[in-house]
Amino acid sequence: MSEYQYYEFVALDQALTAKQQGELRAVSSRGRISSSSFVNDYQWGDLKADPAKWMERYFDAHLYLANWGTRRIMLRLPKAALAPETAEAFCVGESAGCWATRTHVILDLHSEDEDGDDEWWDEEGRLAAIVPARAELVGGDRRLLYLAWLLCVQNRELDDDEPEPPVPAGLAKLSGPLQALADFLRLDPDLLDAAATASRPLAEKKPSAAELRRWVAGLAVADKDAVLLRVLRGDAGLLQSELLRQFHGVTEESPAGEGRTAGDLLAAAEERWAARQQQKREREAAERQRREEAAAAAREQRLDDLARNLVRAWDQVDELIATKRPKDYDTAVTLLLDLQALAVREGEIFEFAEQMTQLRERHARKPSLIDRFDRARLD
Repeated sequence: MSEYQYYEFVALDQALTAKQQGELRAVSSRGRISSSSFVNDYQWGDLKADPAKWMERYFDAHLYLANWGTRRIMLRLPKAALAPETAEAFCVGESAGCWATRTHVILDLHSEDEDGDDEWWDEEGRLAAIVPARAELVGGDRRLLYLAWLLCVQNRELDDDEPEPPVPAGLAKLSGPLQALADFLRLDPDLLDAAATASRPLAEKKPSAAELRRWVAGLAVADKDAVLLRVLRGDAGLLQSELLRQFHGVTEESPAGEGRTAGDLLAAAEERWAARQQQKREREAAERQRREEAAAAAREQRLDDLARNLVRAWDQVDELIATKRPKDYDTAVTLLLDLQALAVREGEIFEFAEQMTQLRERHARKPSLIDRFDRARLD
């Protein structure tokens, strides 16, 4: 299997300058570079740069995948939108890490599959489907961070007694971008379902124009000036999400119930998997029984039809054998098996055996036909 790697980076909050694009071009002569992105794939080579350093210097989101099973997502957020200590509370393992620069926090999420990645992706559409989750996080939605923690649990990177962090609302109904992220990182649906049992429904009521107007009117002049200044500087990419977070006064959710651990969630996920497998076995058994009953009913109908014209059925056997074609021999054997079953049902098995003896004698010089009789146990 040949190697395949795909790299995509996007700049969301601020466009790349001509100088920055030139720096990227110096690293990759065939990369597809624009004022907002870098995209390249490799069949045999590799990117001659450290993606983490590129995230610190140029980009706000990065997706990587390789056909040997590695998938990676990195997201960069301003410290004003995500405090480093908040990210560190959730990104606690090898599968989900984070670090801070002078101005930003960078999340780094990994998924590995030793069996390789034989799934064909719409690579250039994958990051676009995930990126809006970044704005949700800026707006105070902590589900992305919780999914990062859950990924560490799934990959057995935490002790069983590791306490669960605050459980965000809305885990039972992820947004499209968050579901795309969960799918990309191969997050176990059973584990996510187990976690969601302690998650309150997400409030979907949007503020009215009148409510927003009153809130804006109450802002301090200095705060309004700061917002306008950011807009004029071109720093408006995440501004709406930040302001809505302030409007809602978003705070962390509290752990629900008795306070679960990583081990509790893994055990609950295992129970869900076992229950789902049992349900699958029961459905398969019911479907198998339905097919068997349908086949039995169909055979009874065939036997009824044969019973109404038994002589014609034996004549048809002779006609099929007379062609000397293997396919017709097989059809004749199938018909004879039905005649045998009919004889058993009607208590006429001895008459059938006598007919078969005569049939064998007439065609004793046809070894392939006799072999078919023997294998079908037609005596």
